[in-house]
Amino acid sequence: MVETKLEHILTNSYKADMIAYMKSHPEDFEEAIKLAISNKPPYSWRAAWLLWSCMEKNDQRILKYVDIIIDTIPTTSDEQARELLIILQHMELTNDNEGKLFNICINIWEKIGKQPSFRYNAFKLMIKIIKNHPDLYKEIAFLTESHYTDSLSDNVKKSIFKMVIGLKKRFKQ
Repeated sequence: MVETKLEHILTNSYKADMIAYMKSHPEDFEEAIKLAISNKPPYSWRAAWLLWSCMEKNDQRILKYVDIIIDTIPTTSDEQARELLIILQHMELTNDNEGKLFNICINIWEKIGKQPSFRYNAFKLMIKIIKNHPDLYKEIAFLTESHYTDSLSDNVKKSIFKMVIGLKKRFKQ
């Protein structure tokens, strides 16, 4: 198959040049979304990586793909899934989306052999969802036991515990 202009940019440019390209070619945003949710290495994770760098908060162009993005996460590489999680961190989600995504994020978090940055981004989404659903707060105590955090760097652990303390203050528990 012939490589598209965007595919070429994704594999042959620095990130700043990719962002500049997307700004000057907004018509390719849809192609970037479709690449991000496809299984087309090496373009898929790169497209997702680029998207969160040039999207708006709760970007309307991505809104109609949120369900597909969520469904795609468990079926992609960890690198691509991590970038999709970051996209979702910038989106407002429905209750249904949050429930499904929370379960996916717990599954990622519990896999202590996974890349720390992947697990960390899943945890960040869990925190975002818990802010909307305080009844889920009780899950966090179990999920932050040393078994789950020992494999993380000190900085990541510190960040995770700051998020949990923030929730604790928020819910005054």
